[in-house]
Amino acid sequence: MSLTDFLLENAPELREAIVRQSVRDVVAAKIAALIASGILKVGDDLPSERDLAAALQVSRETVRSGIQILATKGLLAVVHGSRTKVISDDVGTDFVGLREAKLINSYNVEDIHASRWIVERHVVASASERVDDTTLSFLDESLKAQRKAADDPVRFLIIDREFHLAIYRCCGNPVLADFVGNLYGYMMEHRRKAVAEEGAILRSYADHQAIVAALHARDRDAVVSAFEVHLDRIYRTTANSLAGLVGTIRTRAGSADVENSSRRR
Repeated sequence: MSLTDFLLENAPELREAIVRQSVRDVVAAKIAALIASGILKVGDDLPSERDLAAALQVSRETVRSGIQILATKGLLAVVHGSRTKVISDDVGTDFVGLREAKLINSYNVEDIHASRWIVERHVVASASERVDDTTLSFLDESLKAQRKAADDPVRFLIIDREFHLAIYRCCGNPVLADFVGNLYGYMMEHRRKAVAEEGAILRSYADHQAIVAALHARDRDAVVSAFEVHLDRIYRTTANSLAGLVGTIRTRAGSADVENSSRRR
């Protein structure tokens, strides 16, 4: 049998294998991005395979395969009978662009907010006119998963990231979609703290409900308005968390100065 005959005869099986491999790689890249952005930190347990599958809207088998890829690369530790743990945030060169994800944190929160306000509003306005039924179904399922994650900030942020990226990708401009996706990852350590505050997840969930309703209506102005509310909330909660950190550092520094002064006396 010639190679051509073999390929033709086995095309369905080969195509299925290629798709499975591609999906596994995509899931591995998504989990690596969660690590690179700081949503998942070294020492964190991964959500269960079931919860990750719901968050990423793939099968548990696919999640398991993606985890194995990252375990082989030394990013995750898989222990039978226990939760998979993040053991490294060195995503290396295998995941293009992810090593630079944390560079966004070198900018101040006001500049990031101003950039998101200008660019993201344009992106979601375009997305409102291009969003397809598949994406709308994805967002509907995302809302269900978000509601179930109301008491789990890390799981909520994983779902939240997929929610935002799905909308950005509908804008018709992959450069802008990637750019606002990078801005989304700003100061994730503080976003984790912010969404852990009582009622914070439910408030974001309500924002997301308004966004999805406006997208279903293909109402450009309503989509932009709903995102403005959401962006303002993200800005205020992140800024408050950062201000709390600065206040803590200053308090500790002041206490150290007092202690050193007492010693000199």
